[in-house]
Amino acid sequence: MLPKPLRGVIPPMVTPLLDNRTLDLKGLERLVEHILDGKVHGLFLLGTTGEAPNLSYDLRHELVRRVCKQVKGRVPVLVGITDTVFTESMRLAESAVRAGAEAVVAAPPYYFTPGQPELVEYYTHLASSLPLPLFLYNMPSHTKVMIDPYTVRTLAENDNIAGLKDSSANIVYFNTVRHLLRDRVDFSVLMGPEEALGEVVLMGGHGGVCGGANLFPALFVETYDAAVAGDTARVRALQERIMKVGGALYGVGRHVSSFLKGVKCSLDLMGICGDFMAEPFSRFREEERSIIRSRLLALGANVVKE
Repeated sequence: MLPKPLRGVIPPMVTPLLDNRTLDLKGLERLVEHILDGKVHGLFLLGTTGEAPNLSYDLRHELVRRVCKQVKGRVPVLVGITDTVFTESMRLAESAVRAGAEAVVAAPPYYFTPGQPELVEYYTHLASSLPLPLFLYNMPSHTKVMIDPYTVRTLAENDNIAGLKDSSANIVYFNTVRHLLRDRVDFSVLMGPEEALGEVVLMGGHGGVCGGANLFPALFVETYDAAVAGDTARVRALQERIMKVGGALYGVGRHVSSFLKGVKCSLDLMGICGDFMAEPFSRFREEERSIIRSRLLALGANVVKE
């Protein structure tokens, strides 16, 4: 059921919450349909944008069950299983396969920093134990370790490892991985930072896992389609719009959490889902919310709340 390679725009969905223990169910349903209406090519649950490390295990499992039931196979669902506990990663993967997900995604365990040989051993063990295909997730800013390009090349020999999501924001790294895997037409190489979506697809990458596609999914799909068609003028124009979205909404706060807060605040103002943040973070206060509202209006978004 999983295309090989997986291509296109696969949004890392935010997790709509009412509080630390409760999903925003109505908001979740609206968000899933809003994203799918943009003709995206997949959906990624429990990534960084989904606040996965801050969610209880019960919430993670519930989210997977509910979203897979709603999606009903319309697009592949990928589930993040990153954890410092191997058995918890496995338990969530087993829950994902029962729910109907198509693949799982795992970044390196993020407390004790593993070396490259240890990463090879860890991912090999994980992939051989999993009931679903595995995507590697390179997120050095959060895990303190880069999955070396040659480590990716080695792991790509495992039949159950289907691709890489690279969130390093390092274009040299991305192109090195792509070059090393140029003979592996079935292995997907996806870019995390949306600011490079058009460029990496033009260079032969398979697509992007773009947080902004929670808000404006059609914009990112249009950019991807233009890049696949080789329409560089169209890519340039659309990529400028993507940059305007990021510049307007992601830097309103003063901390690393500003991106997440900006996306969730925007979704709330657009009437799609609530903006509660899993602790230790909290939603924007009125001052930041007012800024986001005015900037959404300037972007032409449909703002329905104060």
